[in-house]
Amino acid sequence: MVEEKKVSRAGKYLTFNLGPEEYGIEILKVIEIIGLMKITAVPRTPDYVRGIINLRGTIHPVIDLRTKFGMETIPDTQETCIIVLEIEREGQTEQIGVVVDMVKEVQDISETEIEDTPSLGHGVDTKFITGMANIKGKVVILLNVERIFSDKELEEVVAVAA
Repeated sequence: MVEEKKVSRAGKYLTFNLGPEEYGIEILKVIEIIGLMKITAVPRTPDYVRGIINLRGTIHPVIDLRTKFGMETIPDTQETCIIVLEIEREGQTEQIGVVVDMVKEVQDISETEIEDTPSLGHGVDTKFITGMANIKGKVVILLNVERIFSDKELEEVVAVAA
């Protein structure tokens, strides 16, 4: 029987809030954090696509993570911002902005603080969750940015900026 090598999930994570929940994204996937800017809506796109932004001459699609995760939509605040992420899929690298309620901080999370994602029942897709970090009694949901979107969804999102 061949043992599957377990990939270390420890490292630095940028943490942010969507409502009361705190999430983390591996810092190496973060290109930059920008304040909310004018987002140009693009017709006939999935509901979680807010539109596109022009960032220093480059067009980036922007995703509303609240909508993508099926959360209630709320008005933007002064703390609402865009995290520009680098997503690698099948040898391609794409940059996508995600709207979050508030960026918190960069945290160094050790393997001992990370637990496996619990089973949430049949039909609940949790493959985009790397694990659950327990930091000072608070749970931080660690996201795998490459798995937030299916291949088809990523294709649609990237086509918006093309």
